Formats: sequence, C-alpha cells, structure tokens
Amino acid sequence: MENNGKKQIQLFYCVQSEGLARRIAQQCDSIHLQSISWRNFDDGFPNLFINKAQDIRGQHVAFLASFSSPDVIFEQISVIYALPKLFIASFTLVLPFFPTGSFERVEEEGDVATAFTMARILSNIPKSRGGPTSLVTYDIHALQERFYFGDDVLPCFETGIPLLLSRLRQLPDADNITIAFPDDGAWKRFHKQLLHFPMVVCAKVREGDKRIVRIKEGNPEGRHVVIVDDLVQSGGTLIECQKVLAAQGATKVSAYVTHAVFPRQSWSRFVPNNSDGSGSPFTYFWVTDSCPVTVKAIENKTPFEVLSLAGSIADALQI
Repeated sequence: MENNGKKQIQLFYCVQSEGLARRIAQQCDSIHLQSISWRNFDDGFPNLFINKAQDIRGQHVAFLASFSSPDVIFEQISVIYALPKLFIASFTLVLPFFPTGSFERVEEEGDVATAFTMARILSNIPKSRGGPTSLVTYDIHALQERFYFGDDVLPCFETGIPLLLSRLRQLPDADNITIAFPDDGAWKRFHKQLLHFPMVVCAKVREGDKRIVRIKEGNPEGRHVVIVDDLVQSGGTLIECQKVLAAQGATKVSAYVTHAVFPRQSWSRFVPNNSDGSGSPFTYFWVTDSCPVTVKAIENKTPFEVLSLAGSIADALQI
C-alpha cells in the first residue's frame, strides 16, 4: 500500500532495537511500529507471538534486528522466518551490523568462516508474496562478503559515512580536517567517499616480537585528524594510532566507527577519569547506533557521540 507516493511500512523490531525503531518511525509518517511478544518457556527456549498478525496481510513489512550476541540470534531468526509467511506484500530485514563479518577467512584447515554461515542462514529466509527478502546492512567488514549471499536474498549495502561528513561540516575547524585510516583495509573501504580530505594511512609493522603502528603515508602535523574504520572491538589499534598521530604533530585526534562493538565494556578505555571530560586523548569519538547495547552503555559519556542511522534506514525502507 502507498500513500503520497510512499510505501506504508509495518516495522517490527527486537527488544534491543526499540530505541532505534522509534527514531526511524519519527523520520517518516509512512513507517508504523508493530510489536512482538518476546517471552520464554520455563526451559529457556523462545515463546514468541507476532501481535496483530492478520492485520499485516498485504502490507510491506520490515524487521529491525540486532544480533548483539549469540543468545538472541535464534529468537530473532525465528521471527524473521515467520513474518514472510504471513501473506505480506514484501519483507525487508534491517540488520545494521553484520556481526560475524570479521570472521570471513579460512587461513588454515579447520577454520570456520562464520560470516559465510550467517549469510547462508539469511539467504534461506522464506520468500514473501513480493519475492526474495531485501537485506539492509551497513559497512560490512569485508566487501567480498556480498558474494556470500544466495539468490534468494537481495542485499542492500549502505554506509554511515554520510553521517560523519555531515558532522564534520559542523565543526569549528572543519577546514582543518585530515582523515586517517588505521590500515590498508580501512583505506580500501572508505577512501573514495572521503577524497576531498587530506589523508594519512597507518600500518602495523613488526619490530622484534611486537607489532607497532607506524604512519605509512601522509602528514598529520597541525591538523585535526579523524581516524575512520568500520568497527571497533578492544580499541587497541585506535589508541596506538592516536599516539602516533599526536607524536607526529596532530593538534587533535578524533575517531569514527560505524559499529561500536566494544566487547567486555572495552569502551571504558576511552572515557577520561576526570569528571569534566578532560584527559581523554580523543576529542570526539563518533559511533552510530548500529550496536544498541553499546549505545546504551556509552550514553552521555565523553568523548562519545552517537550519529543515528534512523534517517538513512527510513530512506532505505522506501527503495
């Protein structure tokens, strides 16, 4: 169904993504939130119920997922497989962060490429009346992973970089920004979207038994340098990059990652000890809300600032 040229979207969401779902619905009056009862049986297995299931027949339906841990994936996959069978017009799965994306290589016999496993699971979502499922995901870790998906799912690969560009234009020193990449992989993924900025490329090199970060090319001296990458885990590489950039004359160092994974509360390494926010080596640390558990944990904590994907997702649902 359409109204004023826009599809009417019935948006379901997992518990972790409720905040982002509400922000998406605020972007457009053609997106309507729907609910699922997320319960468990006594043995711990999911007891799920899609509310008002008959009312979504013939409707365009989307589900906002967050595979934040293996514990929640099964219940969400169960819903994802059930929704297309409810006689709906089309089905879109929004998975902002593809969580196994950094486990895509088999380097020796016995390695399991769980990125491929996840892609196979999503490739077997039942078809709706409108055909294969559309999958919207952001800044997938390795570009070749798009080829892991089968013909029964239509991946739409989006990026959070426009959010960063918009934020950089608001800075008082917007004309003094240099972009840094922590490695060649980040440069390959993002440099074409950031061509109008001076660039610095870092690299890890081996010195004895240690791997240390060095500047491979570019000059950070006198600049506000923004390190750009797709995701952060422990944050060790970002911290080492900041040290090298500052030592080479950068006046400020900030960071942007699309996916703030931060296992075991590793985000705390970036929070200054001083209550006034001073003492942090990073002026800003921008992240998106693709990882809602982390976003909740870092709320109102310096130097973090959340750039919401809500507007971008609302636009993608209208494609």
